[in-house]
Amino acid sequence: MGSDAASSRRGVHPVEIDASRQSQDIIGRRPTSSSSRKKKTWLPWLIPLFVVINTILFIITMYINNCPKNNVSTSRHCIAHFLGRFSFQPLKENPLLGPSSITLDKMGAKVVSKVVHGHQGWRLFTAMWLHAGVFHLLANMLSLLFIGIRLEQEFGFVRIGMLYLISGIGGNVLSALFIQDSISVGASGALFGLLGSMLSELLTNWTIYSNKLAALLTLLLIIAINLAVGILPHVDNFAHIGGFASGLLLGFVILIRPQYGWVSKRSVPPGYITSAKSKHKMYQYILLVTALILLIVGFSVGLVMLFKGVNANEHCSWCHYLSCVPTSKWNCKTEPTTCMSTQSENELILECEGRGKTHTYPLTNASESQIKQLCLELCS
Repeated sequence: MGSDAASSRRGVHPVEIDASRQSQDIIGRRPTSSSSRKKKTWLPWLIPLFVVINTILFIITMYINNCPKNNVSTSRHCIAHFLGRFSFQPLKENPLLGPSSITLDKMGAKVVSKVVHGHQGWRLFTAMWLHAGVFHLLANMLSLLFIGIRLEQEFGFVRIGMLYLISGIGGNVLSALFIQDSISVGASGALFGLLGSMLSELLTNWTIYSNKLAALLTLLLIIAINLAVGILPHVDNFAHIGGFASGLLLGFVILIRPQYGWVSKRSVPPGYITSAKSKHKMYQYILLVTALILLIVGFSVGLVMLFKGVNANEHCSWCHYLSCVPTSKWNCKTEPTTCMSTQSENELILECEGRGKTHTYPLTNASESQIKQLCLELCS
């Protein structure tokens, strides 16, 4: 009885805590002492905004594409004619239900020759907002909503916005070093950056997770499956790898959390003694510094090599297998598309160089864009 009275005078009241009622997130994090009292979550708005921007830009791209007017092929017709100028290019030219490569080029697709020799480095940024077709757009935007909203709720729009943008550019830089003969668009590099950041967040905050091994194996399986899809032809796996590496390294830097048991002094009432634990463990600091150095060096070296016109395939003879593995079903070789054109009064004659294909089109004074489109169709 006396001890109870003394405790009452000192203002200390024993309280039972039901651990089963403590909240955990989808991968089993244990709440820290300060976060169990008040866990801050952000209202996700940036990721939905990114989805809206990508969708609007695709609509604008299709409006500019205007297949019924600009499609000069006499043997292939636009898909979904009822959409008018929003109808899609012939499936032979674009099986993803989207615009022509010429239109994507106009909108800011990644074209290495223009990035390097045309001083159009901004294409490393704009390409991540464009998509090659409806299927491409849907796959990326659904993945972005599924992955990005949860991350934005936990870490806020500033950090997730940085991850998305830097990973997207990092993916395009690596892609430009290895794939230099084709147009590339898409947000896949940024998406893989978010996946990479999830992995680094799990590793650097390892001590605050309960089901850590199950979470790690699940995440590694998801990443492995997505990277494995990239070895198919016409998939830019270098953008995936570059985005993943950028997001992984950046995640170690900006997604670090306090270790389990650390309590902020601002969360402690006056008169109470706080724990002597440091905010972060030593391995967290080591990962942060190492990742920051690798990220800065990687971007610097990659950009210098790119703008010097270096073809990374010349320095890595096997790296092309990371993006496409040849089989009996498909060929991974890509060659520049060039044609010899002869314009007479009423017809245009095109010859695809290196493939022996020739075709005559009933066109008078064909424009450069029309010739490019017909050349791409003839050589494909």
